[in-house]
Amino acid sequence: MSKPNILFLMADQMQGRVFEPGHPCLTPNFDWLMDRGVRFTRAYTPNAVCSPARASLMTGLLPHNHGVLTVTHTVAADQSRLRTHHPHWAQRLDAAGYRTGYFGKWHVEEHQPLSDFGWQVSGEMGHGKLKSALLEQKARALRGDRPYEPDYSLSFRLDGGTGYPASVFYGVTDMPPEQRNMGIVTALSLDFLDEALQQDGPWCCFVSVQEPHDPFIAGQEAFDQYDVEAMPLSENVHDDLTGRPGIYRKSARVWAQMTDHQRREAAACYYASITEIDQQFGRILDRVEQGGQMDNTLVVLTSDHGELLGAHGMYCKNFSAYEEIYNIPLIMTGPGMPEGVTTSARVGSHDLCPTLLDLAGCATIENEDSRSFAPVLQDPQTHETAYTTGYAEYFGGRMILTQRIVWDGPWKFVFNGFDFDELYNLEDDPGEMNNLAEQADYTDQLRAMTALMWQKIEATGDHSLAGSNYPPLRVAPYGPAGEL
Repeated sequence: MSKPNILFLMADQMQGRVFEPGHPCLTPNFDWLMDRGVRFTRAYTPNAVCSPARASLMTGLLPHNHGVLTVTHTVAADQSRLRTHHPHWAQRLDAAGYRTGYFGKWHVEEHQPLSDFGWQVSGEMGHGKLKSALLEQKARALRGDRPYEPDYSLSFRLDGGTGYPASVFYGVTDMPPEQRNMGIVTALSLDFLDEALQQDGPWCCFVSVQEPHDPFIAGQEAFDQYDVEAMPLSENVHDDLTGRPGIYRKSARVWAQMTDHQRREAAACYYASITEIDQQFGRILDRVEQGGQMDNTLVVLTSDHGELLGAHGMYCKNFSAYEEIYNIPLIMTGPGMPEGVTTSARVGSHDLCPTLLDLAGCATIENEDSRSFAPVLQDPQTHETAYTTGYAEYFGGRMILTQRIVWDGPWKFVFNGFDFDELYNLEDDPGEMNNLAEQADYTDQLRAMTALMWQKIEATGDHSLAGSNYPPLRVAPYGPAGEL
C-alpha cells in the first residue's frame, strides 16, 4: 500500500469541549470528520502558550528540551531560538519523498526559513502581519484594495485600566471569511492541493489558521446563526478562586467589568469564528474528496491550546492550568482507523510527532518526552487503558510563575512554584472548583501525583527543577528523594 497523504488542520486557541455532544458550536464539517474517525476527549497541550506548544508539536519534545519557553515575539532574539539540532517530523516526511506544504500561522521560531524544517512550500503568517510574499500576494488578490480594517456591527472594547490601552476584545464584521486571514490561508492550501493531487507520490499539507484566537472576530453571517441570549455560560464563570493562586485572582480582575450579556456575546463571537473555520476547512476536505484521495489521506484536526472563555472569571490562556486551556480538540481519520469512535486515551499534541511518523512508515524520532499512540488509532478499545497519564509544563523563572501539570486517570495535580498547589478529581469536579491539595484526606493522592511529576522531570532532563534541593526551592509537596 502506498504511503498515506497527510492533511493537518490546525486552529489557534480552540477548546476541546466544542466537540462534545450537545455543545452549541455549529461545526457540520468537523462532525463529518468525527463520524469518519476517532475523537480524543482527553487530548491535551504540553504548554498553554502558542510558540512552545507549536514547537513541541513539531519536535515531539517538551519545551525545556526544544528551547522555546515563551511566545517568540515577546522576548529578545536570543531567548526565542529553537534548538535546531533536534529533528522535526516534516524533515522525515521530506526525506521519505513527501511533497510538503505549510500555510498560515507558524509561530514556532523566528530565525530560520520553514524549508529548514522540512516544508518545501510555505506561506507563513508572522505575528500580527503577513510575512510571506506568497501570502501577501494571495491577500491582495482576495481583498483587492480593501485594507484589513473591518467595520464592526457589534464590538466590545476592553478597558485596560489606568495606563493600559483599550482594545477590541470581540466583534462582528462585514468582511467575509474568504477575505480575512483564515480564507487567505485556505486559498493557499487549495493551490498546493491542486498541484499535489495531480502528481504521483504522497503529500503533506499543513493548514494553520490564527482563529478563533482573541480578539474573537466573526463575520455577520456566521454570528447570525447564534442566539446570544441562549448562549450558556461556564458553570464556574463566577468562581471566586478561593484556595487557588493569587495570580489567578489578579488576572480575573481584567474581566471583572464584563456583564453576563457581554460574556454571552463573546461566546457567540468565539463560536461563530469556529463555524467559519469549519466552513473553510470544509472547502479543503471537499477538494481532497473530489480528488479521489480521501481514503488514503490521514486527516488531523487539532489546536495548539484552548481558551478559558469566561471560565473562572477569565479569558485567553497562560498561567492558569484549567482544562479549558489544556484540553484540546483532536480528531483523526485515515486508512485502517475505526469510524465514529470516541476514546478517553490521554495523549498530548507532542505525541503527534512520533504517531504521524509511525502511520507514514517513516524513520521515527525517539525521546523520553513523547510516544506514539498509533495503537489507539488502530484499536482504541484495546489500547486506550495504556494511555492514562499526561504531563505539561509552563515556564516562568525557576520557581516564579513555574507550573507542572500531571494527569493520571481522573486525577490532576498542578505544581505551582509560586503559590498554592492544586489537586482535582476531574470526574467528581469537572469545573475544577474544589482544590483538594490542602485537604488531609487526599495526602496519599497528592504524594502519588507529586511522585509522577518528579519521575517525568528526571526522565526528560528538566534541569530547571531537577536541582530544586536548594533549601529555598523546596516548595513541592514532596521531594524527589522521598518515597515514591
